[in-house]
Amino acid sequence: MTERKGITKAGGSPLTLVGPELKVGDRAPDFMLAANDMKPVSLKDYAGRTLVLLGVPSLDTPVCDMETRRFNKEAAALSDKIAVLTISMDLPFAQKRWCAAAGIDRVRTLSDYRGAEFARSYGVFIKELYLLARSAFVVDRAGVIRYTEITPNVEDEPDYAGIIEAARAAL
Repeated sequence: MTERKGITKAGGSPLTLVGPELKVGDRAPDFMLAANDMKPVSLKDYAGRTLVLLGVPSLDTPVCDMETRRFNKEAAALSDKIAVLTISMDLPFAQKRWCAAAGIDRVRTLSDYRGAEFARSYGVFIKELYLLARSAFVVDRAGVIRYTEITPNVEDEPDYAGIIEAARAAL
């Protein structure tokens, strides 16, 4: 599998991302993730909807917490034809606990803990940390990627406005 060094950093140190570099216009790879109730969730479950896929290292870190809360608020103003999914390696039980404590009701959290299938197929698996890079993908209703972002540092927040604008444009 392809390895790309230095796309993102943590604490100033370059990290290695495993997987392909997806680009706008590529077909979104399918995935199998675990929902908070442990049920499997795939890309096909969202057929016909625009998706905002947010990769985060862990919900229990300050920037991931802030980002997911912000997108939860932003999602309230979006069409119901747009689904916002936050994906991490956190166990589904931890995600469920975190969502309840944070009052998350518009963003769906999904876990990639079973083998990093999403992280590897979207090219955001951090080899050194076994976590997802902070990333965003907007996928239109036809399953085509319309926006991609991997932050230069995992500690950086994503381009909220750019992601929301791309999601609205993809409707």
